[in-house]
Amino acid sequence: MATFQLESQCPTCDWSDSKRKTCRYTSHVKLFYGADTRGVWSLGSDVVLKERPNIGSQDEMANIQFVKENTQIPIPSVINSDKERIADQVAKCLVQLRSLQSPQMQSLNHRPLYSGWLFLREPLTPHGPFTSETEFWDYLSLKLTKLPKEALARLRTRLPTSAPYTFTHGDLTFCNIIVKDGNLAGILDWEDAGYFPVWWEYVAATIGLGEGDAEWKALLRGKLGYDCLEAKNFWRDVYSLHFYPDLDEAGQQLLETLLEDTWIHTFATNGRFAPQ
Repeated sequence: MATFQLESQCPTCDWSDSKRKTCRYTSHVKLFYGADTRGVWSLGSDVVLKERPNIGSQDEMANIQFVKENTQIPIPSVINSDKERIADQVAKCLVQLRSLQSPQMQSLNHRPLYSGWLFLREPLTPHGPFTSETEFWDYLSLKLTKLPKEALARLRTRLPTSAPYTFTHGDLTFCNIIVKDGNLAGILDWEDAGYFPVWWEYVAATIGLGEGDAEWKALLRGKLGYDCLEAKNFWRDVYSLHFYPDLDEAGQQLLETLLEDTWIHTFATNGRFAPQ
């Protein structure tokens, strides 16, 4: 009896191996970037198409309109970049965004925020609003409940001051920066923008999705005129520890350090031991 093996199909174009072998057609529509549930297509030399599921945050148009009305940031066109100049121009845009502040962590109109990275959850999960730093920590720490309570308490003391909550793009990957004639022409993907901790724009810019993106974000951070290294280290430690008990070597060392610091702090506070 003959057996038939199912052909594998390309998840992007749905073509099988046999279709690709029997057809000479080569598409000029190219998928040049993908992350999570998003894809970015090049439609010839002048048009970029960004595709994502129609679920999760639906606030991109409202966020874009808000930025248009309150800043002078250009909002989109086409790509061709001089990285140093573009990084300078994006950094100046972020100065404008940082002037837009809220007493709460929220998106526009008191709606939830979306950030899988910050909140350690799925990208399309809504979070908040949060009226205080305590509410924010209580929510964040729900992903850390398996940690020893001493380590969790020590980690809480390292939470950086989050206010003032500033309007934050949160995803300044190079694919969201549109350039024309060597200058910034627009910034894409405003749907997840909102009022985040004052340090989140910087920390988010330390998350590189590939070598090119990491290079771009390092350049951008150098143009910001400030750093949030304490916040970056805090968030990276929280991210590492939320995998507990399945920690890698670095995570295990971090946990041991937190527990050791707790022991030293307890004895020093009780007057029985003072660290040198």
